[in-house]
Amino acid sequence: MASPSLLETAAPGATVANPEDVDLLHRIVTIESLSDGEGEAVAELVRQMAARGFDAEVDVAGNAVGRIGAGERHIVLLGHIDTVPGRIPVRIENAVLHGRGAVDAKGPLCTFVAAAAAAARRLNARVTVVGAVGEERMGSPGATAVACWPAPDLCVIGEPSGWDAVCLGYRGTLSFIYELVQPSRHTAGPGESAAEQAVAFWNGIVAHAAALNAEIQPTSTFGTITPTLRSMASDGDGMADRATLSVGLRLPPGVDISTLLGTIQALAGPATIRVDGAQEGYRTEKRSPLVPPFLRAIRAAGGTPRFTLKLGTSDMTVVGPAWGCPIVAYGPGDAALDHTPEERIELADYARAIRVLTDVLEAL
Repeated sequence: MASPSLLETAAPGATVANPEDVDLLHRIVTIESLSDGEGEAVAELVRQMAARGFDAEVDVAGNAVGRIGAGERHIVLLGHIDTVPGRIPVRIENAVLHGRGAVDAKGPLCTFVAAAAAAARRLNARVTVVGAVGEERMGSPGATAVACWPAPDLCVIGEPSGWDAVCLGYRGTLSFIYELVQPSRHTAGPGESAAEQAVAFWNGIVAHAAALNAEIQPTSTFGTITPTLRSMASDGDGMADRATLSVGLRLPPGVDISTLLGTIQALAGPATIRVDGAQEGYRTEKRSPLVPPFLRAIRAAGGTPRFTLKLGTSDMTVVGPAWGCPIVAYGPGDAALDHTPEERIELADYARAIRVLTDVLEAL
């Protein structure tokens, strides 16, 4: 399944990716891999890594795992291979690859494979590339399994930071279902309906988040608690009325989730709160030993390095607290295109990211 040649579509003088690397990305993006349905893409990634000299396998969690290089130091490059739903015709036009997962996060994952293979002969370390399953669903089962490994010396998370940027942190999350069931009542009778109480609960959540943000006094959006009402419904069968809400809260590092959950349960009154996901935020510092090699490599590739903090979540929040090792996130792509119908990646940026990460691995 050969992909269209980038050499046929790139403008004269443009940065051009190795055709084998373009083919790798095209192959992996072409295979649909929704959360809990990643098997075919995982198997293909294992085949592609093995062809590039990795000792590659599917682990017990269903992750694609490839090992290459030798040395005392161990570096884990942890990406994810699952995507959110939404079919986007996979194509290369004007040196841009369109397709679901091109940015989030098969582009960064394929960057890991290409860079580790390119650096292999000059490595003085063991590099493990992981294409984790289930990052886009609650629980991150792939990364949760990896977090049980002995801590590596260094870790890079594969997410779209932009080829010239290093991401230092992600917010955490608290996701829950609110459900209120009460005896049916006439609309002209006394008391509030189940739906009205659910709306009042949501308004209470928004007000509490605003109060906490005022107390925290964040210097950026990264430091705020952000509530999202994902869905709401109400119904009745003549005997009981029911109202349900699906709510998500994005949380900056340092928020005590158990305390926050206690307040949520108090606001819910007689309703039931069912938590379906919780993860604390995580942030590393600029003085991480991973940062200087990235800054040098980005400058060498013609970029001006910058740092980012992401408002969403990633597997950094899973393995970071478990391992406590130096960790950053890196990968090509515009994160604003995550989960959108316009998801696409510039192949020149993919090529630059491979060069940057290759230099970083060799330096480390």
